[in-house]
Amino acid sequence: MNGNQIAILGILVGYMALNAIIGVWMSHVSAKENAASGFIQNYFVGGRTMGGVVLAMTLIATYTSASSFLGGPGLAASWGLTQSWVAVIQIGTAFLTLGVIGKKLGIISRRIKAVTISDYLKARYKSPAVVILCSIMLVVFFITQMIAQFKGGATLIQTVTGLPYMTALILFSAIVIIYTSFGGFKAVVITDTIQGFIMACGTFLLLFFVIRAGGGMESIIEFNNANNPGWDLIGKGEFGAGIASLQPGYLISFWVLVGVGVLGLPQTAVRSMGFKDTESLHKAMIWGTVVVGILMIGMHFAGAMAFPLVGEEQLANTDSIIPYVVSKYMPVWAAGLFLAAPLAAVMSTVDSLLILASATILKDLYVTYIAKKNVANIVEADESEDETVSDSTEKKLKYWTFALTIVLGLIVFMLAMNPPSILVWINLFAMGGLEATFFWPLIGGLYWKRGNAAACIASIICGVGTFVFFNQVKIAPFGIHEIVLGLIAGGIAYFAVGMMNKTPLDQDVLENCF
Repeated sequence: MNGNQIAILGILVGYMALNAIIGVWMSHVSAKENAASGFIQNYFVGGRTMGGVVLAMTLIATYTSASSFLGGPGLAASWGLTQSWVAVIQIGTAFLTLGVIGKKLGIISRRIKAVTISDYLKARYKSPAVVILCSIMLVVFFITQMIAQFKGGATLIQTVTGLPYMTALILFSAIVIIYTSFGGFKAVVITDTIQGFIMACGTFLLLFFVIRAGGGMESIIEFNNANNPGWDLIGKGEFGAGIASLQPGYLISFWVLVGVGVLGLPQTAVRSMGFKDTESLHKAMIWGTVVVGILMIGMHFAGAMAFPLVGEEQLANTDSIIPYVVSKYMPVWAAGLFLAAPLAAVMSTVDSLLILASATILKDLYVTYIAKKNVANIVEADESEDETVSDSTEKKLKYWTFALTIVLGLIVFMLAMNPPSILVWINLFAMGGLEATFFWPLIGGLYWKRGNAAACIASIICGVGTFVFFNQVKIAPFGIHEIVLGLIAGGIAYFAVGMMNKTPLDQDVLENCF
């Protein structure tokens, strides 16, 4: 490594270490302040104390990922503004998520003391089959998504420092796994808040230096027009790296995947369980919209402007375009600060997925369906009617949670040693699978009283099955993305089966969920 690479590596390692220290320290402080809430409430939802800015930033940081800073802008450099039109719909995602499900899910979660999405599904549908099926889908698609994030973090460090991929992967994985495992939800949201501001600052830095290196806007536009014809068009056009087949049907359906469909992402929905009050929720809707707008418009526009700065070698691997531009055209201090932004996006996504995956496996599956019945000598469940766990269980659950989070991180680390090539497609596949699983059980469960367990199961099987089938056979009728077909199939199944339901809801479901 040369001097600049060593300096950038020092900045990145220092940034990651600082996040780990702050996150774990704040988590312990919060645990003492909210001791009455117990380990489960503190570790998985932070004692429900998030204010508006913190809620907005953790929601944004969870939603944005390696594809937001590396994959998406990298494609924009090759495809031009078409990719920007794919990303622009994401501006309203924070407002949409909190507005549609935030308040209602937050109120319900307090009534039933839910700390995971599976807790809500269990109370709403009264079906072990629903909880088990959703939990399995969550873990499978979370692991898929985390592979993309681990690869993104390692690729970023590798590209700008010259370290081998494996060394970069070990460095990134170790720090993220440690602070997530020992910090819990509070560590995640505190570091997410820091990372949200870092991402916004990094976006402005990239825009400034890309435009300066390209000789100004007029020069960049002239170069793109001459060498990347169709870069400013929406839809199908000839671009520097080949043919981009974003037909209108595909583009609109992509807006479903990264826009409306995010209502079905459990990692963002669970944020609705941790805010302090309604005022905090409303502030988060405004803050979230502003910051997401800065990130999505700024990063993808910068990517489209970066085309004159890269060669065929970089265009062949779009994930490396942004790290290449940063390391070549930005001064060391700015490069280090900017590169902390995509690293922040990756870290904030990984920690959220890890914490929710461990909660799902340990609390929703192990404690609820195994320990209560068969392993009382290991985890003693409380026999009270509300089915909360006892103090002794919480102490044991604490150590099991730490261990399981570490194990999950190591599993993803091993899978990320040889991952698929393009980050954005791995990430979007995992997003689509999660949306096909949770969209209708969440939305239908919150707003339609006739939705029942059978409708929920039918929706998941039809939705996920349709999504995976069209994804694998690579058939896209009228250019429509497979997530649209999956959501349509899941919705038809949910409402068709629900309409057959003539049995009224249990009284406790009506009282708690409506």
